[in-house]
Amino acid sequence: MPPFSASMLAAAFSLLSLPAAAGPLVDAATRAEQMATSGNPVGAHDAIREAYGAFSSGLPFSIGKVTFVTDLPEGYGMYTPRPNAVYKTGEPLISYVEPVGLSWRPIDGGKVEAQFTVDLELLNDKGDTLAEKKAFGSFTYRGFMRNQEIFAKLTLTLSAEGPPQGDYVVRYRFRDAISGAVALSDQKFSISPQ
Repeated sequence: MPPFSASMLAAAFSLLSLPAAAGPLVDAATRAEQMATSGNPVGAHDAIREAYGAFSSGLPFSIGKVTFVTDLPEGYGMYTPRPNAVYKTGEPLISYVEPVGLSWRPIDGGKVEAQFTVDLELLNDKGDTLAEKKAFGSFTYRGFMRNQEIFAKLTLTLSAEGPPQGDYVVRYRFRDAISGAVALSDQKFSISPQ
């Protein structure tokens, strides 16, 4: 292998000092700031929202926020976290879950659509499957933009004949209907004596 020459070393250092390409989010933020300062706050808002939707659609499908909640969420980010994951038999387990990186496809009238299904699996503390249900939930979102404020509210009620007291995991398998990608959400919980 030939030794590095001074000119090769200088070229390598000059590559390190080149500015990185900004990217579409930075470009959109710059445009939005210009719009906002020139008196167009709605245009600024729309530019950021469109860029964020395009960026998020390119992310790998995954699960962001997931938490047990005390009652049904009212909307995106509008929930009350449950203080613990200890339940009595028959008490509903309500989960708030935010999928990330959903795929969108165009539909009629200039709209776009995202769809996902959710399978349910109940596991014991050793990881054995006790029960499962395919297509436990199905969600479709349609509109004129790739909305990123999407969540799923999932309710599981274990009957009195259900599993005895102990530690369990509820696994939700989210499947993006457009891309086929799968993301898992595991939540540990316990069933306490009555």
